[in-house]
Amino acid sequence: TWKSERVIASRQGPHLRLAGGGAGILNFCANNYLGLSSHPEVIRAAVEALEKFGAGLSSVRFICGTQSIHKDLEEKIARFHQREDAILYASCFDANAGIFEALLTAEDAVLSDELNHASIIDGIRLCKANKYRYKHMDMQDLEAKLQDAQKHRLRLVATDGAFSMDGDIAPLREICQLAQKYDALVFIDECHATGFLGPNGRGTDELLGVMDKVTIINSTLGKALGGAAGGYTTGPKPLIDLLRQRSRPYLFSNSLPPAVVGCASKALDLLMESNAIAQSMAAKTQRFRSKMMAAGFTISGKDHPICPVMLGDARLAAVMAEDMLNRGIYVIGFSYPVVPKGKARIRVQISAVHSDEDIDRCVEAFTEVGRKHRALP
Repeated sequence: TWKSERVIASRQGPHLRLAGGGAGILNFCANNYLGLSSHPEVIRAAVEALEKFGAGLSSVRFICGTQSIHKDLEEKIARFHQREDAILYASCFDANAGIFEALLTAEDAVLSDELNHASIIDGIRLCKANKYRYKHMDMQDLEAKLQDAQKHRLRLVATDGAFSMDGDIAPLREICQLAQKYDALVFIDECHATGFLGPNGRGTDELLGVMDKVTIINSTLGKALGGAAGGYTTGPKPLIDLLRQRSRPYLFSNSLPPAVVGCASKALDLLMESNAIAQSMAAKTQRFRSKMMAAGFTISGKDHPICPVMLGDARLAAVMAEDMLNRGIYVIGFSYPVVPKGKARIRVQISAVHSDEDIDRCVEAFTEVGRKHRALP
């Protein structure tokens, strides 16, 4: 289960070259959902921002670290999500570390899905609110916890929109109904949804028709939206104003570098101009999932480009991932403590820039390796 790092000697994309001579490697484990990490217009926008606004700000936002491009990107993010305002962070991990402590007090309660991302868990640990953990996507358990939390001043339900390890999607309709019934706010982390879920890629709240019922969205610029770095919170303007005054990762971290701002801004432009890239994901995801299940593999989640190939044994996942690389397919095995014991897997991620031939080659390699290691019936 020791984690080693493979060294890439090329741009991020569906085809990679590894240091030491590995060329023509098919990449199936990046969060590069829309293929924008190496998109020529995104790269050009980053270069232009670098030349015009410099390498970095050498400052936090409230001292001398706010440029016009930071404000423009925040406005664009809010418009994309159809919210009042937005605030940028160095990462979504920082956004999750900064929101709960600023928003919640010892009089309040936060109710968190047990499989939420580590950054949400860490952010909740930093606040003094009363903490409830409900069973994964279990609405009966959430309702019971909400009933118990009625004694507190404010109630906040916190969940991933799409869960990164399992590729499943939170039941936001039911969560929002319970939140309305018990006078609670809803927070979602959209890192594995922004850009490609929903008709226009706005995320799980658009996909499930509850954009007007989710109060707070945290997400990333480091996955589908250019793949560089950066995160954000978007929601009601009074909340964003509060975060600018009280959120510690925002107050004490350097501003996002101009090149990062430039590429993220261009990625959003491309997405708002056309939903064609986002819509192309569905067919490619279905192709991989259906062919893998037909071969005999168990694929967790549903209709999400995160496609966990469930294997159970940690060593099996690691050895199969190495054998896949020997066949020119770059995938990584996941085991405890990243996932629960006994639920080791190889997490495959489909990108809009994968061709049908790429997907078929990946399935063929999985089938060969699965038979070799007796992972198939």
